[in-house]
Amino acid sequence: MPETEHDHADGELRIAYAHRELLDQVLDKWSLSVLNELCERPCRFNELRRAVPAVTQKSLTATLRRLERNGIVEREVVSSRPVAVEYRMTPLGKSMRRPVDVLLEWVTAHMPEIERARDAFDAGLDAAHPTAAADGG
Repeated sequence: MPETEHDHADGELRIAYAHRELLDQVLDKWSLSVLNELCERPCRFNELRRAVPAVTQKSLTATLRRLERNGIVEREVVSSRPVAVEYRMTPLGKSMRRPVDVLLEWVTAHMPEIERARDAFDAGLDAAHPTAAADGG
């Protein structure tokens, strides 16, 4: 991987800014939900809003623009009355499916360990800061 190096003698994982920025933009809170919908079929904006009900119009617009800018999603004006816009996955976007599936498989396989680690961490925080836990944070 150019710029992202993981086979150093010291075992350090180094992620270049450009890679980190892209991953932040395509794996953020709303992008995965939007991509999940668009993997099934092209959608109009309001269809996406209904499919991801917690997203605001502003956040959905920003998410779609980021995904379009990165070549993951394309926007097509549909000639209808009234004129509508439809979003669909690009071939580049479709190629993300397998890596995302692998990541989700990893999460599924390790979720019990992650939950145990979270519980142990939270219990440690509660023991170290009993008044914060009683105050709700």
